[in-house]
Amino acid sequence: MPTTKEAPSAREQELLERAYAYSLTHGLADLSLRPLATAIGSSPRVLLFLFGSKDGLIRALLARGRADQLELLRQTEQRYDEPPGLTVIARELWTWLAAPERRPLMTFWVEAYGRSLVAPDGPWTDFARSTVDDWLELLKTSDPEQTEARRTAVLAMLRGALLDLLATGDLERTTAAVEDYLARR
Repeated sequence: MPTTKEAPSAREQELLERAYAYSLTHGLADLSLRPLATAIGSSPRVLLFLFGSKDGLIRALLARGRADQLELLRQTEQRYDEPPGLTVIARELWTWLAAPERRPLMTFWVEAYGRSLVAPDGPWTDFARSTVDDWLELLKTSDPEQTEARRTAVLAMLRGALLDLLATGDLERTTAAVEDYLARR
């Protein structure tokens, strides 16, 4: 019979939040427990005890980052009594994705997404696939009449524009590109 993990203790949740804030600015690729523990007021031993392993901590950090994105999706869905349409939701998503205060989260997401593709085993397993499924489901809910191909194209356009924005910082150009794409469809 599989065991279920108990709800995290207050200390585990506090350290997870601190580690998450740290990882938003330092990334996950070269995450080392000793500097992380020092930065968040803990020790490597405590982190290993609470999260089981470095991979367990990374899985918890990925889940924490995904929770931020899922909250956006829930809030977006709840704003409308009727499906608002793909273009409306795509514009809302772009505004959220492109907000300067979300750059650390978006960089974190890109790193995790990329790692999930090149290192599909371990803590990154299914991260990219899960996020694609989450976003496609929101796009489907926003406009059930649209084809899967159209929803996929909108998602691909948003991801591409986000990557370009993160690489260049050019919000005006990338927003214009998003608007141009959406106006043509």
